[in-house]
Amino acid sequence: MNTIPMHRYFIKLSFDGSKFHGWQIQQNANSIQAELTKALIVLMKTEVEITGCGRTDTGVHARIFYAHFDSANIEDIDSLVHRLNAILPFEIAVQEIFQVANDTHARFTATARTYEYHVIRNKDPFLIGKAWYNINFPELEKLNKFVGILLEYEDFTSFSKLNTQTFTNNCKIFSAQWTEQYKGHLVFTIRADRFLRNMVRAIVGTLLMAAEKDLDETQFRRILDSKNRSEAGFSVPAHGLYLTKIEYPFLNK
Repeated sequence: MNTIPMHRYFIKLSFDGSKFHGWQIQQNANSIQAELTKALIVLMKTEVEITGCGRTDTGVHARIFYAHFDSANIEDIDSLVHRLNAILPFEIAVQEIFQVANDTHARFTATARTYEYHVIRNKDPFLIGKAWYNINFPELEKLNKFVGILLEYEDFTSFSKLNTQTFTNNCKIFSAQWTEQYKGHLVFTIRADRFLRNMVRAIVGTLLMAAEKDLDETQFRRILDSKNRSEAGFSVPAHGLYLTKIEYPFLNK
C-alpha cells in the first residue's frame, strides 16, 4: 500500500488577542488556534492538526508566534500564505510558512521566548486595549532594583497559576529589565527558556506591589522563597502583554 509522505511545516504569524480567548481551542469560545485550523482545512481540503509554540491567555497579543502542522507536499507556499490571510480575521496575520525537519516541534524545540509588558502613564487613544493605562505607576528605578533578584531564581511557583499540569515550575530567566520606550510609555522585557501560565503578569504585579510598599530585598526574596502564589502580587491586565520573540536552533530571526 502506497502512502503519501508527510512533511512538517512551520507557520509564522502574529495576532491581536483582544477578541480571542487565547491561542488554544476552547469549547465555548473562539481562539487563534480555532481560526487558523478552520482556515487551513478550508484551503487544503483535509483535516489539519496545528500545534502552537505556547499557550497565550485570553487577551494576550503576539508579535511573533510559531505553530507547526504536518501535510503532504505543499507546491505553492506563497499562494497558501496569501489565501490564508484573505480568509483569516483581520486580527490574525500569517507572515510565512516553511518546511522544517519532521522531528521539529513548535513548542519543545524552542530554546527561548521573550515577552514584553507595556504600561502607559499618559492617556493614549491609540493604545486602548494595547497597553495598561496606569497614571500612578512607580518610577522604573524602584522596579528595576528587584528585577535582578529574579535572575538568581529558578523555581517560580510564586508566580504560577494554581492546579496547572506542568511537570516543573523551574524556569531559567536570561534577562529582564524595565525601560522607557518614550515619555510615559514603559516596557518590561523578559527572556527565558520557558514561562509558566500567568507568570509574566504575576511578576509585573509583584514588582508593582514591591515598589508601592517599598519592600527591601529580603522581603522581596521572601515572596519567591515562599513558593506561594498568595504571597505575590496581583496579575496585571492581559491586554498589556505581548509575545515578541521565539528562538529556535535553526532560525536566526
